[in-house]
Amino acid sequence: MASLVKRGSIYYLRWRVGGKPKKRSLGTSNYQIAREKQRQFESAQAQGNDNPLPTRTPIGQVLEAYVKHVRAKKTEKSAQTDVYYLREAFGLCCEALTITSRRPSAKTRKKPSRISKLDRRKTLPVIEAHAFELITAAQISDFIDFKVRDQGLKPKTANHYRSIISRVFNWARESHGLRLPGNTNPASQIRPYKERAPEIRFLKLDQIDEQLHALRFKPQLQTMVAVLIYAGLRREELLWLTLDDIDLRRSHGGNGLIRVRAKTIETPAGRRSWQPKTGKNRAVPISSALRPYLDRYTPPATAADAPTPGVGGSQAWYFPSPEGTLWDPDNFSDRHLYKANHEKDLRWSCLDFRHTFGSHLAQNGVSLYKISTLMGNSPEICRRHYASLVPETMTSEVDFVCYPPNATTA
Repeated sequence: MASLVKRGSIYYLRWRVGGKPKKRSLGTSNYQIAREKQRQFESAQAQGNDNPLPTRTPIGQVLEAYVKHVRAKKTEKSAQTDVYYLREAFGLCCEALTITSRRPSAKTRKKPSRISKLDRRKTLPVIEAHAFELITAAQISDFIDFKVRDQGLKPKTANHYRSIISRVFNWARESHGLRLPGNTNPASQIRPYKERAPEIRFLKLDQIDEQLHALRFKPQLQTMVAVLIYAGLRREELLWLTLDDIDLRRSHGGNGLIRVRAKTIETPAGRRSWQPKTGKNRAVPISSALRPYLDRYTPPATAADAPTPGVGGSQAWYFPSPEGTLWDPDNFSDRHLYKANHEKDLRWSCLDFRHTFGSHLAQNGVSLYKISTLMGNSPEICRRHYASLVPETMTSEVDFVCYPPNATTA
C-alpha cells in the first residue's frame, strides 16, 4: 500500500519495496489529483509492478536512442526525413538531431527570407518538458496547431508530425523501458486533421506525345522521361538504374524487364548503398510503347563515377549525369528537366509522369492491387490516388439485371 504525504504545497507518494522506503513527488498540490495518482499506483502494484510511477528521462536521451534505431532500420533518406521532423518539434536537444549533410541540397542553399522582430514573436518554441514522460497532449497539439495556423502547414504534413511523434512515444515505451503517465501515448490523444482528397496531375495521351516530342533532340532525357511515364518509376529509382537493371531480352513474348532493386556499389568516390523506398525489390515489364525508346538509346560505355565492374554485377550507370556520375535528384529535376520543359512551355514533373503510369492503368481497368505491385506502393495509397479513375471503365459492371428487349419496368 502507498500513502500520501504533503510537503509544503506538493503531495508525495510513499511506499516500500523489499522493506526499503520509497518516495516520489506527484507534482501537484491538488488533493483529488494526488488521490487519483495514488489509486493508479496501487492498481499497478496489484498487477505485479513494483514501481509503476512514470520514469524521468531527458528528452535528448530518448531522441538520441530513437534516431539510432531509425537509422538502423530505415533508408538514409527516410531516416533523414524523420530527423528533420523531430528537430522541428523538439529543437537541437541532442547530437543526433544536428544537420549532418556535408552537401546541402539546392533548396537548403537558398537564401532564407528575413524575419522581422514582429514575426519572431510568432516563432513557436519547441516542445519542452523537464522529462520526456512529462510531455503532454496539449503541448503537442499546440505545436501542431501553430504550424497549421501561423505557418500554413497542410493537414497531411500536420498529421505526419503527429504520426512521427506518436511513433517515438510508442517506441520509448515498448523498447526503451519508459513508463508514461497512465501508460498512455499523449500523441494518440490528438485528433488527426481532415485531409483533402489528393489532386492527381497526369498526362493524357496527346500530352504524352507532346512531352516526348519536345525532347526529341535530347535523346537521353527523352528516354528517361519515357521510362518515368511508361514504367511508373520514382525519380531516384530511375537515376539509380545500372546496365544490369535493364533486361531487353524478349522472353515469354514480352519486351523485357526493368528491375528496381537494392544495390551496394563501389565507386571512385567510395561505397554507396541504395534500396527502393518501400525496401522491396520489384520488376516492371517493358511495354511496347517504351521499348522503341530503349532500343534507340545507347548508354555511355564509361563513366567517371561508374560502379566497379564485378561488384554487385553492375558496370555503369544506365543514365549517367553529364559529368558521368550518379545524378543528384534535385539537379536532374530543377536544372535539366525543368529547363528543357520550360523552353517548350511545359510544366510537367517527375511525379506527374509517375502518376500518368498509374492513372492510365486504372482507366484501362487494371486492378489497384496490380497497380500497387507495379509501382511499388501499398494498395491503400493506390486506392487514394487512382480509385476515382476506375469507375470510368465499369459502366457495364453496374448493369447486373438484364431486361429483355422492349421490356417495361414497374
